[in-house]
Amino acid sequence: MIKSFKNKGLQELDARGKTGKINKKFHARLLRMIDVLKNAESLDDVNLPGYKLHGLTGFKPKRYTISVNGPWRITFTFEDGNAAEVDFENYH
Repeated sequence: MIKSFKNKGLQELDARGKTGKINKKFHARLLRMIDVLKNAESLDDVNLPGYKLHGLTGFKPKRYTISVNGPWRITFTFEDGNAAEVDFENYH
């Protein structure tokens, strides 16, 4: 389950299936990734081919990232089967 979104565009995309806040070319992949996060019971469920799941250092609680496209990532915390503070960012 996703407990919270940090990015309003991702939240709108999840709720409505579209948003003007994020480039349309990312919508289909982001929607698939959101579904994976919603259904994940453990981080292993998010570790899919092409997602390049890994933990980020220097964050408490621990943040994780999955690759969307190029430098674009979804970052999130994960605890007790729930993703939280789900964000869409270019962090490179």
